Amino acid sequence: MNNLMPTDLAPQIHAHFNGKFEVELKYRLTDRETFWARLSAKSPEVMLEDNLEHDCYFDSPSASLKSEHKSLCIREMQPSGIMLWIVKGPEKDRCEAVNISDAAKAKSMLGTLGYQCVLEINKRRSVYFLGKFHLTLDSLEELGDFAELAIMTDDEAMLPVYESQLLALAAELGLNESQRESLSYRQLQETLKA
Repeated sequence: MNNLMPTDLAPQIHAHFNGKFEVELKYRLTDRETFWARLSAKSPEVMLEDNLEHDCYFDSPSASLKSEHKSLCIREMQPSGIMLWIVKGPEKDRCEAVNISDAAKAKSMLGTLGYQCVLEINKRRSVYFLGKFHLTLDSLEELGDFAELAIMTDDEAMLPVYESQLLALAAELGLNESQRESLSYRQLQETLKA
């Protein structure tokens, strides 16, 4: 288990999670152990292993953010203690996140603005780095195991280049198109509840 504190992780977080665009490929894992063996063989740098993440998605009572293809999430991670304010959309590649120091206060402020927590998602997540890319190994109750391969950037012109590079990396890790998941965890969770 990685016992780094949020301040110790700041350089890694800044290097890998900085930008306003994200290219992210998500894959359903049919064999978590085989995927882990392939990833492990590449000697990835470990950021966090087996952190429990609690995501609280906020929206207005009229679901105005969802109707505009935007999402607003407060994420709390344990035992790392990392807390994030995450906004995605309206474009599919648009994603910005910022570290916060008080998730309870942030949630209270959103409540003051008229937003409410409309969905909560819990997952077990490990985060690894392979060069400029970050990979997550996720496990969600009722949804299963997933791998996400991603990179963040401010350079919108690089999005197709990075997508091509991530597809090649996915193939190296034994992931194929039949395992690709186009829905977000939020969408998958909402589908389950429907």
